[in-house]
Amino acid sequence: MSMIRDLRAVVRPSSRPTPRKDTGEYDTTRDPATPSAVVDCAVYRDGARVESAKPLTPQEAMRQVRRDGGFVWIGLHEPTEAEFAGIATEFGLHPLAVEDAVQAHQRPKLERYDDSLFTVFKTVHYVEHDELTASSEVVATGEVMCFTGQDFFITVRHGGQGSLRALRHRLQDDPELLERGPSAVLHAIADHVTDGYIAVADALQDDIDEVETEVFSPGRKGTPRGTDAGRIYQLKREVLEFKRAVAPLLRPMQLLSERPMRLIDPDIQKYFRDVADHLARVQEQVTGFDELLNSILQANLAQASVAQNEDMRKITSWAAIIAVPTMVCGVYGMNFEHMPELGWRYGYPLVLGVTAMICLGIHRTLKRNGWL
Repeated sequence: MSMIRDLRAVVRPSSRPTPRKDTGEYDTTRDPATPSAVVDCAVYRDGARVESAKPLTPQEAMRQVRRDGGFVWIGLHEPTEAEFAGIATEFGLHPLAVEDAVQAHQRPKLERYDDSLFTVFKTVHYVEHDELTASSEVVATGEVMCFTGQDFFITVRHGGQGSLRALRHRLQDDPELLERGPSAVLHAIADHVTDGYIAVADALQDDIDEVETEVFSPGRKGTPRGTDAGRIYQLKREVLEFKRAVAPLLRPMQLLSERPMRLIDPDIQKYFRDVADHLARVQEQVTGFDELLNSILQANLAQASVAQNEDMRKITSWAAIIAVPTMVCGVYGMNFEHMPELGWRYGYPLVLGVTAMICLGIHRTLKRNGWL
């Protein structure tokens, strides 16, 4: 077991992609010097990469493997149907899996064919932002499709996230692990993707805590001030996108850890259980995020309704106060000759005083009852 004792240590540091030294941006696309979709193609024998004087084509690499042993690892980025056709024919890939790999936008899954496994991973990246708005992108997704065979491993990557170059280099630094063949690479990628989920979940927790604090923090007069419902809804949509990446992957990882498979090394298989455990924890977090955001959104809408009701009560209270002088002025504005106190010297100030006292009494009563 010593050869895979440090398995987790090899792939754990890969939760964040390595920035380029020249631009500071992440290496997420194919090498500009590579004219095709093949980002890297290498033969691995006895846990080490077999050096070649010139870049190998997939066909040349496979011929070496069939002649001398080992396995070939081919990495592709967004290949077209024509670019992938030759590789699919050379390795005998199933047409349905090939179609999914080229078209992308697939649900995370595990499919078993006669001599290969086809696995789909959704990669997730947290998008840094200074302020969460109603249109902020919080979670960016990509896809990694993996074909696992007895003597080959093919990755097809879509989107600007999920570069595997740093992971490949780390695996090449651990010959004992690479000796286990393609199944070790499959586990490393699964663990790499899961670590990305954990990092995104932790970052989303901070955003949700911030929104929750704003919703329930006291505003004027000690009442909760609330926040923009659009921000909460946008964050909920991003959490839903994250959930679509995590939830469907749990069952495939459980199958890889529980059912013996001819293409999965028995010593590697038990480590898929660790990946499944981490996925289950992230899934619970994401489900909790969704439920919490539902509660926050409902609370925010309830606060908005309460605020509207308070405004309506204040408007109604002032309308009731103003109704008194309006009624009095309306009565004395009628052109009747015989009206009470019209000829009395103190009639005018008396009416004004009585009107003011009535208005003051109504004001104090409404204020005491919390309407003002």
